[in-house]
Amino acid sequence: MERLYLSPPHMGHLERDLLLDAFDSNWIAPLGPHVVGFEAEMCEKLGVGHAAALSSGTAALHLALLNLHVGAGDTVLVSSLTFAATANTVIYCGAEPVFIDTAPDSWCLDPGLVEEELKRCADSGRLPRALIAVDLYGDCCNYQALGTICARFDVPVIEDAAEALGSRSQGKSAGTLGAMGVLSFNGNKIITTSGGGMLLSDRADWIHNARFLATQARDPAPHYEHTHVGYNYRMSNLLAAVGRGQLRQLDSRVAARRAIYLRYQEAFADMPGISFLPPAAGCEANRWLTVVLVDPEMFGASREDLRVALERMNIEARPVWKPMHLQPVFAGARFVGPGRADDLFRKGLCLPSGSAMRTGDQERVVEIIRTTHGHTRKVCGGRRRKEE
Repeated sequence: MERLYLSPPHMGHLERDLLLDAFDSNWIAPLGPHVVGFEAEMCEKLGVGHAAALSSGTAALHLALLNLHVGAGDTVLVSSLTFAATANTVIYCGAEPVFIDTAPDSWCLDPGLVEEELKRCADSGRLPRALIAVDLYGDCCNYQALGTICARFDVPVIEDAAEALGSRSQGKSAGTLGAMGVLSFNGNKIITTSGGGMLLSDRADWIHNARFLATQARDPAPHYEHTHVGYNYRMSNLLAAVGRGQLRQLDSRVAARRAIYLRYQEAFADMPGISFLPPAAGCEANRWLTVVLVDPEMFGASREDLRVALERMNIEARPVWKPMHLQPVFAGARFVGPGRADDLFRKGLCLPSGSAMRTGDQERVVEIIRTTHGHTRKVCGGRRRKEE
């Protein structure tokens, strides 16, 4: 059967038209009118002052840390349940990550544990340089609590909103909830430029510095003059053109993923052993991916059994992020918490959630999951079928 992917790109004619416009204008190299336009349109869409379009979300995280002068000997608090790029950028700066567990009522990092760690650090006379909070699968962290706690210790909050574009929390857009926000436009994200990212902030000086460092830190001179080490991190005009087309369809992409999430919820409402990522308080999540927890005793099969059953039918599903404190590359790093993220990794499964997914494709997923459970199953469209 046709391969069903977890979160494939969803492209349209508008993106193609803008890409050809960039191509025909001969603005091929990094920078150009579409880069400027993409940054301005993102600022307007999210309600933030300034933005720098970059080659990846990883680049945006790295530059955010550099803006805060993170370097050798520093520590940075990081959500443990996340993709490796979040923690890797701390290592790029020569600093050490300290991983924070998830909250008891959310999959995002626990503000209470953050406060405990900051008190411990203050008592030792060595506060972390920053906190990177990750908006997991589109659910936003509790930035009201984090902001209050971190302000008390003068620790800036970087919002890793790579998975959360289109989400809102307490009336504000994801990406605008910290001192700096980071977006990703990787091929599996809710909108894509194939590869790309963006750094957001209301502070013009931080974005100006990020653009400077991202263009090899070239000083103003008729020749190539450099007084700082720079990076080749700017987004190309071609990819920015694609991003502008994608951004204009963000609301419809979010609506499609939310509808997919609701259909999964309805389809599994009567199934013991299947539960969903809980909504974060005050957050309107974009539902980038629908994530379920599989209780093997109640469901009768493990998360991995379910993933393999889907794979046999050519359907991609993936475990949730393996926590950073369990990754071999970060062995020995400090971890704060009781290990709630460990349990989420053991039981959590991401289901196909692409905004272009057809109802029939979603029915395939639901049928296999219900068959694996071995009960009479209810299909997305409302029909009931009895097991053979």
